[in-house]
Amino acid sequence: MDRTGRCLCGAVKFTAKNTPDTFSACYCKDCQRWVGGPYHGISVPTGDLEITGREHIRVYKSSDFAERANCKNCGSALWWRLTKSKYFGKTSIPVGLLDDTSGLTLNHELFTDYKNNTNAVPDGVEGMTSGEVAKLIATFDEDKK
Repeated sequence: MDRTGRCLCGAVKFTAKNTPDTFSACYCKDCQRWVGGPYHGISVPTGDLEITGREHIRVYKSSDFAERANCKNCGSALWWRLTKSKYFGKTSIPVGLLDDTSGLTLNHELFTDYKNNTNAVPDGVEGMTSGEVAKLIATFDEDKK
């Protein structure tokens, strides 16, 4: 299946061809610092990734064996990619960038010893739907009383 996606501001867009129906979660401290929590990524062959807006991409060599990319405009995490090893040639794209995540299931976790209490939703936590959040946002412009 081909999947499309983009960064927050839309300056970088992509099409990932022949994507799997599974994704991985990584809990390492580097990923937590990069995306602000666990990293959920779908791995695709780098050659199957068509990107527009490359001029808006900043690539950072995050270790001796990998690089990470972000949008220069909005800061969105764009990919994590091995630069050497037997897995060279694969690019991991954050699931949150995808326009459609239907059919994706978690199949692998990395650095599970770094999972912490922020990775689970306890019983009784209040939730809001998108409609409820929209109503709340609509009140932001109301005059203060």
